[in-house]
Amino acid sequence: MSTIDKHSVVSFHYTLRDDEGNILDQSEQHPLTYLHGNGAIIPGLEKALDGKAVGDQFTITIEPQDAYGEHHADGVNTVPREQFKGVDKIEPGMQFEANSGEQTMLVTVTEVNDDTVTIDANHPLAGKRLTFDINVTEVRNATAEEISHGHVHGAGGVHH
Repeated sequence: MSTIDKHSVVSFHYTLRDDEGNILDQSEQHPLTYLHGNGAIIPGLEKALDGKAVGDQFTITIEPQDAYGEHHADGVNTVPREQFKGVDKIEPGMQFEANSGEQTMLVTVTEVNDDTVTIDANHPLAGKRLTFDINVTEVRNATAEEISHGHVHGAGGVHH
């Protein structure tokens, strides 16, 4: 039986919950497939999967620092509404790409006023403890091409 280690291609079903037990995300018909050891999933989950095998089922709670990081107050900014030219209706929860120098980031609208919009550049799950129910469905060795490209090819993976 093959266990998960660096350069394994891993498929698993998951249910993601917050501290209140609310389901935030889950795999439905298709498992998530990734290249282990390449930072493709959050660090705490990748560490928890290390050494597991097909058929393993477990629940893991991951602290923010091993998930999407802590929530940083300096990631929240209030900007003039006119920066959203061409967008007629702006509502909390909407997401936009914003350019900061040479970096493009995803920001979430948290508040809208007549003249200003408050945006948050933190990941929506930053600062949250996350609980995953995991069921490992497939483990195989990555191909040389997958290793060199840093991602999975074929079903469930990245396509060129």
